[in-house]
Amino acid sequence: MARQKTSHNFTKIAFKPLRTNLFNIVLLSIFLTIGTTKLYSQDITKKTTAIPTKKQIDTKITGVNPAPKTAEISKKELDTVKKDTIKPKKIFLDGKVNYKADNYAKIDQKKKLITLYDKAELYYQDVELKSGIIVMDYEKNEVYAGRIKDSTGAYTQFPNFKQGANVVEPDSIRFNFKTKKALIWNSRSEQNEFKIKAAVTKKENDSVYFLKGARFTTSKDVDNPEYYFQTNKVKFIPGKKVVTGLTNMVIANVPTPIALPFAFFPMSKETSVSGILLPSYNDSNTRGFSLQNGGYYFALSDNYDLTVLGDYYTNGSYGMRFESSYAKRYNYRGNLNIRFENLITSERGYPDYLKQNIYNIQWSHARDAKANPNSSFSASVNLGSSKYFKRSINQNNIGSNLNNTLSSSVSYSKTFNMIPQARLSLTATHSQNTQTEEINMTLPTVQFSVDRIYPFVGKEGVKKGFFKNINLQYDLSGKNSITTTDSLFFKPKMFDNAKIGVQHSIPLSTNFKLFKYFSASSSLNYKEVWYTKTIKREYNTAQSKVVDTNVNGFDAYRTYSFSSSLGTTIYGTFNFGNDKKIQSLRHVMRPSVSYSYTPSFEKYYDTYASDASGTMKKYSRFESGIFGAPGLSNSNILGFDLSNTFEAKVRDSDSTKVEPKKVMLLNNLNFSTSYNLDADGVNSLAWSPVRVSGGTQLLDKKMNVNFGATLDPYAIDNSGKRMNVFNIDNGGSLFRMTSANMTLNYSLSSKEKEPKKDKNNQSQRNGGREDDLFGTNTDLSDSRKSQFAESEEGEDVVSEFFSSKLPWDMTFAYSLTYGNNNREKKIIGNSIMISINADLTPKWKTGISTGYDFVQKGVTFTQLRFERDLLSWRMSFNWTPFGNNANWGFFIGIKSGILSDIKWDKRSVNNR
Repeated sequence: MARQKTSHNFTKIAFKPLRTNLFNIVLLSIFLTIGTTKLYSQDITKKTTAIPTKKQIDTKITGVNPAPKTAEISKKELDTVKKDTIKPKKIFLDGKVNYKADNYAKIDQKKKLITLYDKAELYYQDVELKSGIIVMDYEKNEVYAGRIKDSTGAYTQFPNFKQGANVVEPDSIRFNFKTKKALIWNSRSEQNEFKIKAAVTKKENDSVYFLKGARFTTSKDVDNPEYYFQTNKVKFIPGKKVVTGLTNMVIANVPTPIALPFAFFPMSKETSVSGILLPSYNDSNTRGFSLQNGGYYFALSDNYDLTVLGDYYTNGSYGMRFESSYAKRYNYRGNLNIRFENLITSERGYPDYLKQNIYNIQWSHARDAKANPNSSFSASVNLGSSKYFKRSINQNNIGSNLNNTLSSSVSYSKTFNMIPQARLSLTATHSQNTQTEEINMTLPTVQFSVDRIYPFVGKEGVKKGFFKNINLQYDLSGKNSITTTDSLFFKPKMFDNAKIGVQHSIPLSTNFKLFKYFSASSSLNYKEVWYTKTIKREYNTAQSKVVDTNVNGFDAYRTYSFSSSLGTTIYGTFNFGNDKKIQSLRHVMRPSVSYSYTPSFEKYYDTYASDASGTMKKYSRFESGIFGAPGLSNSNILGFDLSNTFEAKVRDSDSTKVEPKKVMLLNNLNFSTSYNLDADGVNSLAWSPVRVSGGTQLLDKKMNVNFGATLDPYAIDNSGKRMNVFNIDNGGSLFRMTSANMTLNYSLSSKEKEPKKDKNNQSQRNGGREDDLFGTNTDLSDSRKSQFAESEEGEDVVSEFFSSKLPWDMTFAYSLTYGNNNREKKIIGNSIMISINADLTPKWKTGISTGYDFVQKGVTFTQLRFERDLLSWRMSFNWTPFGNNANWGFFIGIKSGILSDIKWDKRSVNNR
């Protein structure tokens, strides 16, 4: 018998001619079925036939049945051929067997064995087996797989046994296809975040395993883990649970005193499982001992969940948090966080005793654009107590408590596909100043618009010229504005001063080319404003002051205006020669002139006595409305704007490049001013201040530079009021600089790649900065998260020998503000902020955020950060050494969420 090897690596068997006796026929059929990878057992069964009677013989010869002796013959007597009484043997394999091997595939028919060697593979039913050597006993329905040695004597090609979704990687395995039982030596398997290794594993059936000498860990290297849980008796049900006997925690191969008489580890195949969240212990000098972040996680469904957490201090302070995430694939996703804390400071009866309630609500919702292309809904909510981020006992809101504004927006939009197309949007907004505790809300803002209509465009649809470009559209804006304070928020009184208004706008406009190089546009605007509340102003003699009285009821005013603009683009190129370093400069100017006219609407104005002497002044009853009041005097304004960009072509330092490199010198340099044609020189001046602004990018586009200045052509008197006298005529320069500002932002890194995204996402959501110039936020309910930007998945950040170039990144910001409104000529703002992060070693990270205020002459907010990557563990320390937010925190724990309660978390608590 000779073996032949095919290109696809499967084995075929060729045979010599055999004698055609019964034994050889049976043997040939067996070898043929094995050689084509189909193993069947054909049983040769003996069929016995009863001896025929004389009547049956006569019938067979003559073809005529003799007359029966009796009139009735039973059915049993007619059926003289008996059924086979020998039961057929069952086929020893119930399915197709595929196998292959690189070195050889050996079949021993006498011992009923198939041996596969070197990169052996065997596929049978739901079993996939890959190993260095595989031996299959098809008579006993058993298979054995093991590793082999390479040329150096090292073991290689460890078995990989897969049955269904369960994968085991042992040193060797013995498996019975019929009983589904197995013995596994040094098995390695993975269940969720757990990696399991056992000296001996007995597979009882598809759902139950018994393990001996087992270890459980979340470490990547199960053979040499940083820590593991050692136990000798384990019952393992894949996808459900692990129940163990005496379990001891081992760290760095050193047994610890941490042990449990028994242990239970849930291992559900579901994405999330409900369960208890164990609290962490802490203490405070002002609030006593505490248990924090204890609660329960509710896996309500595959689409949404709920986490309930609570804190309790021995002085009576407590906090509650409700956190929920929800998602529906291809439709929407979001999360909702509600936090409430009852804070007690000091003891009752002491002068510094204080009891206060603070809360915060955060809601984020995003809808998939594919769910409905004609409508959208989004939400970004951050509202609550103004002092929440300064006084919360459970969240270290480093960057957020330096922010002065909380803002929210919830919006819905709908597009109506008709001709012309119409759009409707509803938006609720919220803006809260945490210093003044003033809150401004719109509940809601309604926007409705109809697309432009071109009444003079023919069927061909060509829009060319003055008349064919004439178009009109309709816009409606309605607002319900509320201004309140933190103390009245969510109380009925906050609606007392609500302002409601609706504004209708119908612009009629056109655009056209003038003298080929100029773009012109003109528009006529009609507005109508509706209010549900106006004011009546009068002098109150009893109070000796002017008071405004609200007048409820519908009222409206109507205005119209005209505007026009003319602009062009001018290109200028200065060539210096291709042999120069700077080959050419390009200057692009976009000058424009605009004109706007709004007549006086004096008819909407009334008079009132401004003092006891009866001095009369004018006012409009619409002054307190959302959209303001119509103008009392004519507005006849001529505007001038000039925008510039500067670009250069330079010879590339890379000699292989043929084309020169384009370098942007100034992204923008803008000048703007206006002239009032109706200025009388007393109540109003003709020229408005010139506003200059610009920006550019330097150092390979890593530094952003923005600057601006306000230049006033008029002089001021001793009281600081502008006079109708040019500054140059008053002995000064052509312009008087009243203000100026400059900001620099510079980010660089030792790694030439894009910066990490979502680096400080929680700070940004709370209203703080995206970067870490004001430190990083730490959610104290989950300190496992890194303070630094995480490496990309699979990125190798640890080299065998640490590079002499320390990986680092730096963010730098500088701000300078100059003020000279009243001849003060002083720097009113001058500060620098810097944040640096560096990897001291492949496992040690450190960072600092600090700054200096040159006007106040003091160090600004400072935070120091240290972190040690302990593979499956993380250790971190952060310290804010001084200021109102002075604190420190230390954490060491397991990164994996399944063992997040194994940690030590210690921090200081501010006396806030």
